[in-house]
Order: sequence, then structure tokens, then C-alpha cells
Amino acid sequence: MKRAADNLNDRPSRLSIFVRRQKRLIRPALLTLVLCAVGAGCVAFAHRLGSDERFAPLRARIVNMLPLRITNITVTGNELTGDDALQDALGVRRGDFILGFSLNAARQRIDALPFVDHSVIERHLPDTIIIHLIERRPFAVWQNHGHFMLIDREGNQVRDQGMTGKDAQAFMQLPLVVGPDANIAAAALMDELSAQPEVRAHVAAAVRVGQRRWNLTLRDGTVVLLPEGEEVPALRRLAQMQQDMRILERPVLSIDMRLPDRLIIREPPHPAGNDNTPPGTAAPSGLPAPEMPWTRPDMANVRRRA
Repeated sequence: MKRAADNLNDRPSRLSIFVRRQKRLIRPALLTLVLCAVGAGCVAFAHRLGSDERFAPLRARIVNMLPLRITNITVTGNELTGDDALQDALGVRRGDFILGFSLNAARQRIDALPFVDHSVIERHLPDTIIIHLIERRPFAVWQNHGHFMLIDREGNQVRDQGMTGKDAQAFMQLPLVVGPDANIAAAALMDELSAQPEVRAHVAAAVRVGQRRWNLTLRDGTVVLLPEGEEVPALRRLAQMQQDMRILERPVLSIDMRLPDRLIIREPPHPAGNDNTPPGTAAPSGLPAPEMPWTRPDMANVRRRA
């Protein structure tokens, strides 16, 4: 009986049994607490490192030591969007850390460009950024009977576009064509002008006359009368004269190129009493007065066709 009583007194308490059973869980819990404390310290240090200007040289040194640099930026679908504008919107360049920018932020900036409908941006480790653009297809701005609208190369209206935001930017960059039938004939003329950049740089608008030929209104108000069906040789002549004598920069009212064997230039009226008119520059009395220059109106006043 005495031995049984001693065995009962030697039995451990419930508390000691519980502590013994939980002992195997205490060490992992302590280790977790230590790791959390170290992690919080690292986060606080990183935040301070990223926000404090005193650590700017250290940040730059750390970034320069990181691998995964951008060496390739591949772009597809950018027929209307310029490379410089796209590069600025992307926000990174070759040699930058490939993980150092936000794909979503870059996509939002690129989608805000005038001719971009939407974009797809992919980051391919270790060194490649791929950008695919889906562009809207406006080709020119057509003014007809006081209404302005964006049109494609075939002359059709670009639907579901309003003259605000991105459309306002596109409106200011695209060529302006004016008059009935101008939307249909615009593509051929713009292609011909693109082949003569010396002339194209001075053109503010192209006005369709009688649905058969074009007048070009220059940025200074000069009107160039092109011959019907002979736009290509006329524009070549005009480009050559621009190179030789800077004719498009002279203060004249009109340049009539409708006759194949001569060029008629109409100058502004000279002050009274000044008869020193250079020979060979005055137009015949039958030449009509130049048309009023066509200019782009303030965007607040632009109306779209219903």
C-alpha cells in the first residue's frame, strides 16, 4: 500500500504534462516571432531607404548591382503612333531594371496616346519588353458644310469617336481636307504630299474644288492652285522650287499651277505710289481672288455630324 501511495505522489501535475506536450510547439512559435520582427525591421528600413533622399546614392548603387536589365523592346502595330511618344509613355529604356516599373501604369499611359485604342504589354524575363498596339484608324479630318469628323483612308467616318480627349489630340495632328467629295479623294492626295515633305510641311489644309481638283492652303494663308489630274508633277515642281528659291516662304497670295507651261504668282497689293513691282510676278486680271484660308477652329466650337 505504501508503494502505491508513493507512486501516486510522484505523478506529474496536469500543468507540467500540458507544458511538456506543448513544448514542441513553443520553439517554432518563438522562431516565427523572431522572423516577423526581422521582417518588420527590413520593411521599415526599405521604406526609409526608398523615401529618404540621403539614401539616394545607396539606392542607385543597389539598383545598378541588380541583374535583369532591359536589352530588347519590341513594338508591333505602331503605324500611327510615334516612337518617341511611345517610349515616353512606356517609362523605361534599354538598360533599366526590368522589374522596376509597373505594367499596369505603363499600359494606362500608352492607352492614353491619341491613336491607340488599347495595348498589350508583356515582360519576358530576363531582358525583353514586348508591346503590341491596337490602333484606331483615323486618317484625316474632313470639314464639310461646317461639320468636322474623323475619317479613315476610304473616307468613312470613324464611328463612336467624340472630339474630346484623345480625339482632340488626333484632330490637331491629322491633315484637314475640305469640301464635298474631299473625304473620298483625300488618300491619293495625302500619299502624293507625303512623297514631297518639303511641301507637306507647309500645308494647313487641302480644299476640294468642284469635286475634280485641289487647292492647297498653306500655313501662312497662301493658296496653291493645283491642276486637275496632274497633282504629282505639279507637287514635284513645287518641291523643286521650294528647294531652289524657298517659294513657299514668300509673302504671296496665290500660286497658280493650273497651266502646264507657266506659273502665275499673285502678290499682295503694294502701297500707293510704289510701282516697283518685279516683272513676271503679277497675275493676269482674270485670276480670281484667293480663297479664304482654312484653319482649324477652337476645339470647343467643333461640331460633329449627327
